[in-house]
Amino acid sequence: MSTQDELASIPGLAYMDGKYLPLAEATIPIADRGFLRSDITYDAIHVWKGRIYRLREHIKRFRASMTGLRMDLALTDDEISEILVDLVRRTGYRDAFIMVMCSRGIQPPGTRDPRLCRNRLYAYVQPFLWIANEEQRRRGLRMVLSKTQRIPSEALDQRIKNFHWLDLTMSLFEAYDRGAEVTILPLADGTVTEGPGFNVFFVKDGVLVTPDRNIFEGITRRSVIEIAGDLQMRCEIRAVHGTELSAADEIFTATTAGGITPVTEFEGRPIGDGKPGPITARIRDEYWRRHDDETLSTAVSYE
Repeated sequence: MSTQDELASIPGLAYMDGKYLPLAEATIPIADRGFLRSDITYDAIHVWKGRIYRLREHIKRFRASMTGLRMDLALTDDEISEILVDLVRRTGYRDAFIMVMCSRGIQPPGTRDPRLCRNRLYAYVQPFLWIANEEQRRRGLRMVLSKTQRIPSEALDQRIKNFHWLDLTMSLFEAYDRGAEVTILPLADGTVTEGPGFNVFFVKDGVLVTPDRNIFEGITRRSVIEIAGDLQMRCEIRAVHGTELSAADEIFTATTAGGITPVTEFEGRPIGDGKPGPITARIRDEYWRRHDDETLSTAVSYE
């Protein structure tokens, strides 16, 4: 397949620094530091049944990421939200995946001073994306503990969403080489962090546990913690050692791209009875039920 054919097959609509255009035609200048230096931050949001889930929280987090990287846009949070809502409206998609990005921009010739760049807003909307296919969601994912360590927050605050994905990407090659689909990455001390594009939870003796450090604090993760509280389920947010996952009763991932997905195999061994667990199912069902809560979502007017 040619590059032109590959691009033509991409559905969706983009907003590129002030202009709307088909996603297949959207390009970032090769001199943009977002491309050259991965000097860019982003947020991933989803639309379900015509409503954008937790848009205000996503925009607030996006703004915090920009502040953390000393970026700024000549737009208010409300204006950014309006652009994203308008993107969704223009596509007509009722179930969709939104990416919003702030790039450092293009540096003037003869300097590498990032302060001299005009920061740029890029965004696009595609049909809804799942981190796992239908079969994987039904049977559960196979996970391994990666030998690749996560970039430590001492080097880059992982609460800032970023495209420094090479550690995550190389861990995925390791998973595929070992017959798995996903990984969780450790730190040097053996505690675990997150996987490529998702947070992780495990259940032991009825207690829900999730790592507390060197992670991106996902909106879906936040939703799970809130659900646990409402269900009067104990949830521990603490350091987690890799060995604890091997002894877990249940494991699941939490991400914007698909919500809650069970993990039924870890390091080549079944978790529990090797089937998606009841607590995972209960949290997953409640997570999707909350998408009907109008206080947690923003309606898109498609008129």
